[in-house]
Amino acid sequence: MQNRQIRFTLLAVALGVVVLVGWSALAVRPVQGAPQAEFGLRQIAQGLAAPVYLTHAGDGSGRLFVVEKGGTIRIIQNGQVLAQPFLDITDRVGNDGEAGMLSVAFPPDYVTSGYFIVYYNHADKNLVGPEPEDGGSNGGYDTVVARFRVTTDPNLADRNSEERILVRNQPFTNHNGGLVKFGPDGYLYIGLGDGGSGGDPYDTGQSVGSLLGKILRVAVGATGSYTIPPTNPFVNQAGARAEIWDWGLRNPWRYSFDRQSGDLWIGDVGQSKYEEISLHPAGTPGGLNFGWDCFEGNLSRETSAPCTGPFVPPVLDYGRGEGQSVTGGYVYRGAAWPEFNGRYFFADFVQGKIWSIARNGDGWTNKRLEQDTSEQIASFGEDETG
Repeated sequence: MQNRQIRFTLLAVALGVVVLVGWSALAVRPVQGAPQAEFGLRQIAQGLAAPVYLTHAGDGSGRLFVVEKGGTIRIIQNGQVLAQPFLDITDRVGNDGEAGMLSVAFPPDYVTSGYFIVYYNHADKNLVGPEPEDGGSNGGYDTVVARFRVTTDPNLADRNSEERILVRNQPFTNHNGGLVKFGPDGYLYIGLGDGGSGGDPYDTGQSVGSLLGKILRVAVGATGSYTIPPTNPFVNQAGARAEIWDWGLRNPWRYSFDRQSGDLWIGDVGQSKYEEISLHPAGTPGGLNFGWDCFEGNLSRETSAPCTGPFVPPVLDYGRGEGQSVTGGYVYRGAAWPEFNGRYFFADFVQGKIWSIARNGDGWTNKRLEQDTSEQIASFGEDETG
């Protein structure tokens, strides 16, 4: 696993695929006229500071929202980065190491409600929250999932409108997870890593009593609070957290829903042997256990955690010969290049390699794209057209 603090590259599927390299944005697009589509890079924006995520508001405006790790959200409109940040909360974001502002999510009713969700790590390591400290340790920047609202200016959010939905202490500064995303069911999904250090020292990944090492699924309330969907797998189970949707994850660094099928794809960063891509098929009940820290990819590990299973193996894992830190991506459902329809794109943060995989009968075919980048790919994202 590679620490992501040095440089950041954002790769987004936007009118094909869009990439932010270093502090600029590039588009990855098939080369027209080639017998078989190949990929090249095209810059679409520059002047960004440590971009780590890109998305859209689903409001028909065509704007792209870029999350900068230090605590700002910038807007790309008509190919230009607007000078005024959409949101600036740098005064409350702790961004050392892997911490920072890591994602933003716009709900389906954003056009009428004006509310959106942000994941960030707070600079104060001792926020008041309902979660217990792991082993008495609270050495990381606390996780905050908060709701903000836009002002009458559609390009400016009210930084003082924050309503904190979830506050969770972090025992270490790494493995934050950090993605918030609304699913096709309208619920908010929150990805949290195992709390950090190495080897999951508090066995959070295999503990349904901890929110760490999980993907959570909640319904955001009218006042910024949340309720538990009745179909969550651990509702009314003693000793378990009802917020949990899936578990057994080390550091789910980016997940996404297939626009067509609703499948949930997860890129989970490995310890020292294997990176993995996991899949939660649409229609499958929650509660899938992807194995960490009993497994790293398909490799079993010695651990103090209870390894009773059943475990769901990854769709794909790859070793250190191919990369060191997976970045999960998206299934392409755009109209521009039908030959890539249904292929899941992902990358490696360290090696700068980009792959796509597709179902082939009972298995999967894996294709590495011809043009890699020497940059570190931190995230993928989609525009409104997919």
